[in-house]
Amino acid sequence: MKDAEKVVERLIFASRWLQVPLYLGLIGTLVILLVRFAFEFVELAHKAIGVDESHVILGVLTLVDLVMVANLIVMVVISGYENFVSKIDLSEVADKLSWFGKLDSGSLKIKLAVSIIAISAIHLLKSFLNHAELPNDKLLVLVVVHLTFIASALALAWLDRITGYQPVLAASKAEQAKK
Repeated sequence: MKDAEKVVERLIFASRWLQVPLYLGLIGTLVILLVRFAFEFVELAHKAIGVDESHVILGVLTLVDLVMVANLIVMVVISGYENFVSKIDLSEVADKLSWFGKLDSGSLKIKLAVSIIAISAIHLLKSFLNHAELPNDKLLVLVVVHLTFIASALALAWLDRITGYQPVLAASKAEQAKK
């Protein structure tokens, strides 16, 4: 019976590797975003001289929005892989990201919520700049959705605080203080 239990436990532990194709798929979406960014950039460059300032700002906000989504994907891929699949050995890499290896699932959740709020804010700003083409009820829905994202992020942060969640960053500061 103990042998069967060990096999099941190892199988359960090895199942984390089933997430790798999901992370690879997210990396593929970065390629899609890169292509979309290139098209949006070329379109903005062609229109920039012949349109008014608000259209240029809308184009720039679209590019910023795509970059924010790409940043979000990179955070999810690297942190998710590190937290749920396997540690990434970058001991020989000089240009490591400042947050590399420091985001656990709780702090990633907060960073994701803040990123979603930023993306939503950019989308909302684009909608307000383009308000002549949108009915007021749609603008109201966008504001309500944005406020819902903000309320959700605040609720997540509050829940982490009342449950005593301590992010890895705080733990690493404690380790540095010991040195």
